[in-house]
Amino acid sequence: MRKFLLIPAIFIAFSCSTGHNDYDSVFSEDRIGHIAYPVGGLGSGMFAIEGTGAISHMSLHHQPDLFNEPCMYAAIHVDGLANGTKVVEAPVPDYKKYGRGECSLGSPNTTYGLPRFEHGEFSARFPFAKVSLHDDDMPLTATIEAWNPFIPGDEDNSGLPVAGLEYTFTNTSKSEVSAVFSYNSRNIMYRTDDADAEISPMPRGYVMHQAPSQSCPEDEGHFAIFTPEENPSVDCCWFRGGWFDPFTMAWNKIVAGDTTPVNSLYQSPGASVYVPFSLKAGESRTIKLLMAWYVPVSDVREGTPASEKSDFGDCYSPDLYKDMPETYRPWYATRFASIDEVSAYWKDNYETLKAATRGFTEAFYDSTLPVEVVRAVADNLTILKSSTVMRQHDGRFWAYEGSGDDWGSCHGTCNHVWNYAQALPHLFPRMERVLRETEFRVDQNTEGHQAFRSNLPISPIRHDFYSAADGQLGGIIKVYRDWRISGSDEWMLGLYPQIRKSMDWCIRTWDPRRVGAVEEPHHNTYDIEFWGPDGMCTSFYAGALSAFIKMAEAAGDDASPYAELLDKCREYMTGPLWNGEYFYQNVRWKDLDAEDPTVVMQAAGYENSQEYKPEAMAILEKEGPKYQYGTGCLSDGIIGAWMALCAGLEDPVDPAKVKSHLESVYRYNLKKDFFDIANPQRPGFALGHEGGLLLCSWPYGGKPSLPFVYSDEVWTGIEFQVAAHLMFEGDVEQGLDIVRTCLDRYDGRVRNPFNEYECGAWYSRAMSSYSMLQALTGVRYDAVDHALYIDSRVGNDFRTFLAVDGGYATVGLKAGKPFIEVRSGEIPVEHCYVSGKEMTI
Repeated sequence: MRKFLLIPAIFIAFSCSTGHNDYDSVFSEDRIGHIAYPVGGLGSGMFAIEGTGAISHMSLHHQPDLFNEPCMYAAIHVDGLANGTKVVEAPVPDYKKYGRGECSLGSPNTTYGLPRFEHGEFSARFPFAKVSLHDDDMPLTATIEAWNPFIPGDEDNSGLPVAGLEYTFTNTSKSEVSAVFSYNSRNIMYRTDDADAEISPMPRGYVMHQAPSQSCPEDEGHFAIFTPEENPSVDCCWFRGGWFDPFTMAWNKIVAGDTTPVNSLYQSPGASVYVPFSLKAGESRTIKLLMAWYVPVSDVREGTPASEKSDFGDCYSPDLYKDMPETYRPWYATRFASIDEVSAYWKDNYETLKAATRGFTEAFYDSTLPVEVVRAVADNLTILKSSTVMRQHDGRFWAYEGSGDDWGSCHGTCNHVWNYAQALPHLFPRMERVLRETEFRVDQNTEGHQAFRSNLPISPIRHDFYSAADGQLGGIIKVYRDWRISGSDEWMLGLYPQIRKSMDWCIRTWDPRRVGAVEEPHHNTYDIEFWGPDGMCTSFYAGALSAFIKMAEAAGDDASPYAELLDKCREYMTGPLWNGEYFYQNVRWKDLDAEDPTVVMQAAGYENSQEYKPEAMAILEKEGPKYQYGTGCLSDGIIGAWMALCAGLEDPVDPAKVKSHLESVYRYNLKKDFFDIANPQRPGFALGHEGGLLLCSWPYGGKPSLPFVYSDEVWTGIEFQVAAHLMFEGDVEQGLDIVRTCLDRYDGRVRNPFNEYECGAWYSRAMSSYSMLQALTGVRYDAVDHALYIDSRVGNDFRTFLAVDGGYATVGLKAGKPFIEVRSGEIPVEHCYVSGKEMTI
């Protein structure tokens, strides 16, 4: 066995293929107004740095708060210069001037009226965001670098409630400049008058506090702002008065270059920290600003507790839940007892954590893959730093589907949505395995039924709704994937009894006649039930059977009945569900075991809007149940094969027909202009003269009167899934065309390039983009066999990023010969296969 160890930290400069210049991560000033880049730890809460340098989306109380734009800002004052005092931001975007918040009152309690730098540019190399500013009035240019730790495999240091903002000023004049940098903030933690909200000093900074009240302990919060710079001055209490007195007097002090310290006083409205400095001509100075927060409790609770004995499943033990809090508490509050402890850890480890994070960044961008792919992957890693993800008191990972304006959108690490998210299992594989353990040990009842949404805090759930066919079958594929990533037979075998129970339940429930198809009505990621067999969920069935057979064999179990069923599944996919061009749905309801659709929907507890009124009954008799796709060409129509390939399995369905289906999706569903395309559903994802990939089309007619409820929409998570699958099958340019069309919508002019939304902001499905790294290169590491696989779609010379459980590396081919450069950790390689042929490395 050859063990590839960490190479010396000599990092190669950014070398991604130039590709389309429009798809790099540099945004000029006409494209920065909508940018909001998450800065936060894995499950610790977040804020965003905007393309202008402003702070917004302040979401620290364990729920999104996306329109929370706190009154906090950096300022620079140049001594003796007219117009020499400015907020260190670019101009306020036009969309903020009217149409949001209290704009009809003149936008009070904002910084909008203060002078700013006239020009700005934004760039990102995940997780580092950079704002570059200049102004003809100023002898100084400014850059802001915002970041917090992101270190693959180190979820603890990647989950800290901290941020770093580094302000670099360069003297572009021919004379020496004396200046004062300041960071200024109202008490952004203030929430109630029922308890004290104060500002206290700390070494080289200040802490804003909100004490808990008896009725609302979740109001408690603390936010520290401090600097490691020498001899700063701290004003812990702005002028106290009515109207705009505090804000006005704080600005007056900045304009005067006044750095007089002020002690903490009762009911302080705000605080500032000042750093005076001088620069000779051509010199630069970086001033580091450290932030930390601590919100130890919440009132967040999601889901419904178990009630029936069967709900608790086979793995339940009361001892596991005896110390479970009633509401969500963040993991960091278990690790740290106070804001002081968080701040001290951040101060003491800042440079070490930055170096480790920078090491990841340099390795990730040391790639020759198309720049649009690198950007699509990196942009969506911001989801892991957003308010979408959480980590409860005992360290277990949990997430929403996305972030609503001020609520978590669609709770429970929804298994049919998180199917698509391929980043977490590679970058933080322990966290991904937590999801499998929750699905099979907590969310699965004694019969094998899995709830597709987990409770928060994580606990046994009431099983009173459908399982999601794509979610539960996809979970079996993901166990196989996570087993091969982890290399732990013990982990997989420990879950195996529950995996088999799940597989058997799926067969018994959806394929009771064992024909090899998901026939009975089955809930899925479109929030409805498909009636009759379809390519989408039956491809999941094929993938799950493929994965289960290999795990059963490893467990010493008899896999032959499942192998026979897989053969039937393949035949069914390429027979009754194949129209010669693509896979489709055979809508059925009268010959199934399930009762009449009207009875089934009422029994499931659907809202009245989904029940069958008389006019819907007419459609039922004529066309079949509402919300099907029938003869349509579904973009997700062969997604189970994509899941299988991502997991390291062979294609479970005829590859030639899979390729034909994907090429049909590309041909029929990719639209370059939506101006004349009707969408009565949710049109905001792509409209007007924008392009995108439709979820479904009906190229030969037959579109139902009421197709599945999202059929006319465009979701980036499905765009990237299809793009990656095309790349897997060798259609690289078609895949790249879809990626470019998607990124054209998220170019900063209308949408935030770093927030691909669906049912909420920072929507988890978009992390399907990560699979393109594997799809283009075939690079995959199997930790069970200590084998490295390469199957390139981009030629015999390339470099790409690979993260595994235990480290990360740069992997590729040079003149057709494989190589691996381990950048962190250890990656033992016994075998290397290039396009199926074993080669030395």
